[in-house]
Amino acid sequence: MTIRVVVVDDQTMVRSGFAALLSAQSDIDVVGDAPNGSLGIDVSRSTHPDVVLMDVRMPEMDGLEATRRLLAPPPGVTHRPKVLMLTTFDIDDYVYEALHAGASGFLLKDAPVAELVQAVRVIAAGDALLAPSVTRRLIEDMTRRHPVPRRNARLRLNGLTPRETEVLLLVARGLSNTEIAARLVVAEQTVKTHMSRLLAKLDARDRAQLVVFAYESGIVVPGKAT
Repeated sequence: MTIRVVVVDDQTMVRSGFAALLSAQSDIDVVGDAPNGSLGIDVSRSTHPDVVLMDVRMPEMDGLEATRRLLAPPPGVTHRPKVLMLTTFDIDDYVYEALHAGASGFLLKDAPVAELVQAVRVIAAGDALLAPSVTRRLIEDMTRRHPVPRRNARLRLNGLTPRETEVLLLVARGLSNTEIAARLVVAEQTVKTHMSRLLAKLDARDRAQLVVFAYESGIVVPGKAT
């Protein structure tokens, strides 16, 4: 299956570079690009991509607002692509909010080519959180600066089984399904079943939002080794 991608970035060279790198892959088709969030929404709604590479900081409309609008479309618009945020810095004020808005993950702009390609494939498949160590650091930083009320999160946490809570903790540590299965000595399909139940119970879009929830609920403490 070919992965359809739209690249949204205000720097022409960045857009062209990413598009060229991705188009060189046999399983990826770059179907459009845009220089700001507003036009990115228009292009995405007309081309129906599987993944949108979205820069965080852009003129006219930033990546955060564009992500919100793409993933909470108006009535009559049913297409919701996966969003992969692009950022220049490993700590960015917008990233925590972007994950809340529904972004599936993020990638540093200076990441190696192989990591960019793999990121698109991972996001399209919805299998794993990108760059887990960097993601953890970002979310830890954001939760320090922007503490959130934990009462509602804790109430939802109480609805999980002990094994589901254990799986959630391992997801927050950045482990893949395969690694979780090895850690718990269970079949990978069993982990996938737990993941499906976690997503449903916590009303989460993907693993990225599960990580956010893990921090909000207090199951993972910012700055403390997990």
